[in-house]
Amino acid sequence: MKPRATTLAPASKSKVPAFRNEEEERHFWATHDSTDYVDWSRAREVRFPNLQPSTETISLRLPEALLADLKVLANRMDVPYQSLLKVYLAERIQAELRRGLDPQALAGMVREPEAPYGDAPAGTHRPRTTAARNDKPRKPRAPARKPR
Repeated sequence: MKPRATTLAPASKSKVPAFRNEEEERHFWATHDSTDYVDWSRAREVRFPNLQPSTETISLRLPEALLADLKVLANRMDVPYQSLLKVYLAERIQAELRRGLDPQALAGMVREPEAPYGDAPAGTHRPRTTAARNDKPRKPRAPARKPR
């Protein structure tokens, strides 16, 4: 068995600095070209079959009709609805990032969805409540009580 190389960079390449944390390392690689530090001609393909991306649990409030439609779509595709939601979010985020809009322009595009939850094609969502279908005015909510 051949001895394993202990350094990424041969003598002609710069040495990769030590990083205090991942944030510092991310910033470094975002502003530096790896070819100055790594001899990619010696790279080998490596597979990590058990590697799982790190995730964070969040709480997300969705309109009931949106969640119901998401579950219907996921059922048709035979996938868990949470997985389908992650795919849809990832696709949209990548599309927005590719557009290259500045943060203020993106913020100007954020809006509350229209009833039932956006530009859904007719017939793809549950009908609204009876009060909404009869165009009766809704009773205003009582103001929230302040804690004593």
